Amino acid sequence: MAKQAREIRLKSRPVGMPEAANFEVVTVELKDPGPGEVLVRNGWMSVDPYMRGRMYDRPSYVPPFALGEALQGGAVGTVVKSNDPNFAAGDLVESNLGWREAFVSTGAPLTKLAGGVPPQAYLGVLGMPGMTAYTSFHRIGDPKPGNVVFVSGAGGAVGSTVCQIAKIRECTVVASAGSDEKLDWLKSVGVDEVVNYKKGNLLENVRKAAPKGIDIYFDNVGGEHLEVALEVARPWARFIECGMISVYNDKEPSPGPRNMPYIVGKRIKMQGFIVFDFIDMREQFITEMTQWVKDGRIKWQETIENGIENAPKAFLTLFSGGNAGKMLVKLD
Repeated sequence: MAKQAREIRLKSRPVGMPEAANFEVVTVELKDPGPGEVLVRNGWMSVDPYMRGRMYDRPSYVPPFALGEALQGGAVGTVVKSNDPNFAAGDLVESNLGWREAFVSTGAPLTKLAGGVPPQAYLGVLGMPGMTAYTSFHRIGDPKPGNVVFVSGAGGAVGSTVCQIAKIRECTVVASAGSDEKLDWLKSVGVDEVVNYKKGNLLENVRKAAPKGIDIYFDNVGGEHLEVALEVARPWARFIECGMISVYNDKEPSPGPRNMPYIVGKRIKMQGFIVFDFIDMREQFITEMTQWVKDGRIKWQETIENGIENAPKAFLTLFSGGNAGKMLVKLD
């Protein structure tokens, strides 16, 4: 194996929408693994919207990315050489050690993965996006058969998974996405009603799709979608606040929803969360989601960029809506 590998570093902090110039590709030397260390060659890298928040230099639930260091992000790779008795050459592992082609690490931050599913699934439906969808939908949404569920950002990795879990739980699902192609795919996996938020009046279209209102709102977008959800919510609705990608790149704070008083009158529960809040559900998630994947009850889409040099392009695609499903970078 080559003694060098490339990695993606944050060169400068974006102001507003990120640009390619905010990133740099750097070639680094790979040392030989020492006692208790392993050498891993990554095959897949995860590209996730939450990474945008870590590009700001401000307090948050996780530290900001450091300038001049590899961006931290999920990856799946293969052990090439191991001096750790818990790992052997050929083992498939997951890590969060950064956007790197290869790296040397102790075994502690690595998770050994089972076979039987495509390896990149561990960055999507069987990884953080899947766990985000599964845990929050059950713990905050508390779904009941017959509930009407409205999902924004439904064409992405988390939203599309929520839609399918909701159908498994015998809910009626209304999904919003920004292209007819995404909506056609969502219909193909059982979504009941779809809304293209780029066409027509969003409130009117959601009211038409859910004429009796909604019981659960899974929010990936914020902004106008949140305002619409408040408008059509039934009494005692549950709002799962997962992300607000519509405002991630705002230079100035966007105005909040104008109809927040509905939270009081409709007795709406609105809760934000971080996936690690529900770590106690991890084993339940792995067991049930893995079975659903094997049974074909959970499907997914992927948008793939090839080569680590295209990782910044993949990241920027998240904010133009150009990805369908999980955004990935393939390194092999």
